[in-house]
Amino acid sequence: MFGAGHVNGGYRYTRGLPRLRGLALAGVMAVTAACGGGDGGSDTSDRNGAGRSASAQPAGDGVPTEAALKAVAFADGERIGPYTARETDGAPLGEDYTADPARCGPLVSLAAGATAHDPAAEVHREVDVADEVAGIGVLVQLRSYAGDGAAAVMKDLSAAGDACAGGYTEVRAIARARVLKVEPVEAPAIGDEAEAFRFTVLDVKGELKLYEYLTVVRSGAVTLSFRADFLGTKDIGAVPREIIDAQWKKFSAAHGGGA
Repeated sequence: MFGAGHVNGGYRYTRGLPRLRGLALAGVMAVTAACGGGDGGSDTSDRNGAGRSASAQPAGDGVPTEAALKAVAFADGERIGPYTARETDGAPLGEDYTADPARCGPLVSLAAGATAHDPAAEVHREVDVADEVAGIGVLVQLRSYAGDGAAAVMKDLSAAGDACAGGYTEVRAIARARVLKVEPVEAPAIGDEAEAFRFTVLDVKGELKLYEYLTVVRSGAVTLSFRADFLGTKDIGAVPREIIDAQWKKFSAAHGGGA
């Protein structure tokens, strides 16, 4: 599962330019989808292929709009310790990112079609160390949902973590990547609930193991997702807590600790 940095086909944005996510991607992006192994066929029929943008959907009945989420998200150029936040060009991890088997989809992305509940609005930020070619990158995504959608998404995410503990294949528009193992890790005690996972990923040559992390926090109708990777084989141990805490502080300050 290519987490924090997989934006537009396996690249991470740095100052608006794509950056290779990790050693695995250098080889993976040269492999067409037909070359990848699967777990019983790629089932993407339940994804929304109509090309609609989740962030373009109206967010009524008190559900935070895209503008409201932008107001509590990291600003472009905002500093968080050694890290700098930047707006991404478009929505990363969209409908082109799926999972084989499909039940593992929420671990790949919470974009429209990943679960039965599409986000009403969403914003995306990339956080990394400016001008650092090899280092930690974190994709921060805030999404709002109508009704009980956010809580239902968290249930789907938890179920995917259990069902896909033994691994799955991440299917992209032109390539596949093999996730060997999904492990639960300690989640921060913030929001109404939180889930956190560690992913062990095999590089395309089957020689190197890479490690990535996902933490998702729910507060009311909003989920705050943090996907972290390292451009190399180092295990960073977790999503950097200072990034999670900084984003949570901005969000909770506007919502009184909740959504």
